[in-house]
Amino acid sequence: MTEQRVRWGILATGGMSATFTADLVDLPDAEVVAVASRSAEPAKAFAERFGIPRAYGDWESLARDEEVDVVYVATPHSAHRAAAGLMLEAGRDVLCEKPFTLNAREARELVALARDNGRFLMEAMWMYCHPMVRRLKALVDDGAIGEVRSVQADFGLAGHLLPEARNGALPASHRLRDPALGGGALLDLGVYPVSFTQLLLGEPSDVAARAVLSEEGVDLQTGALLSWESGALASVHCSIVGGTATSASVTGSKGRIDIPYGFFFPDRFTLHRDGRDPEEFTADPADGPRASLKHEAAEVMRALRAGETESPLVPLDGTLAVMRTLDTIRERVGVRYPGEATGTLGVTPA
Repeated sequence: MTEQRVRWGILATGGMSATFTADLVDLPDAEVVAVASRSAEPAKAFAERFGIPRAYGDWESLARDEEVDVVYVATPHSAHRAAAGLMLEAGRDVLCEKPFTLNAREARELVALARDNGRFLMEAMWMYCHPMVRRLKALVDDGAIGEVRSVQADFGLAGHLLPEARNGALPASHRLRDPALGGGALLDLGVYPVSFTQLLLGEPSDVAARAVLSEEGVDLQTGALLSWESGALASVHCSIVGGTATSASVTGSKGRIDIPYGFFFPDRFTLHRDGRDPEEFTADPADGPRASLKHEAAEVMRALRAGETESPLVPLDGTLAVMRTLDTIRERVGVRYPGEATGTLGVTPA
């Protein structure tokens, strides 16, 4: 890594990679120097689109590129373990998209690999780096609403309205319905309400869940009730068959915080303290577009310059805890992906 600039490699050329790469433009100390895909043509097209000097038609060439400081991994969920692992073994630092891996076992393997090799690794849970979410967490931590009693959060989209939909539904071949790609609502969308809840309450002590499954065996919508020994409860829901409010509410012993649409990248939220008028908190325009991914990129670069191997905003132990909860929910509703044997899911301890 150079003193002034951090040199990024991009692995995969889909929508998330495009959004992330475009947002790096807002960071003058970031430079995208290489992109890789499984074949040359998409890598070349992506490189031309964003003015990236090197394009590789295989992952290994990116892993061997000594002029890359950190790699952003945005492959399908099912490839996160292999892709991030390859980069770590080659000496690259890694920012890996959510869900971090398919299951907690794969997550533990990646974390162990990073720690054994002294490499930086972070899940791209951009919500944790978002200025408004950090502000909300600070208020909760400072006791603005007292002890947290309950959390409600949901994230659902109307799959039948997506451009790829056919005859009013997503085709079975779509990544959101394909078990081989880690399909289903939980890993793609449910990771947000679960992560939001655990940001405030930590890992739950018990999990109950129900789901509606597709013919392929992935969850079309899932609801879960999480509980803690403190008496706190959380209700989380995700769906790929209906657009939900995508909102959240945190209730404490002395008040409540309500977050409207887009709770994981809010531009405002309302604090209700018992016996006081509501307080509206709004985003600072200087922070840029509410959906910008630049904040997580900036946190990665800050950590690399500080010589840190993980971020205090997105700690690896927290990522592992979220993966255990996702595993437990899948265990409860009966969703398994190819290659997952019975008993391999990292279920949340009771």
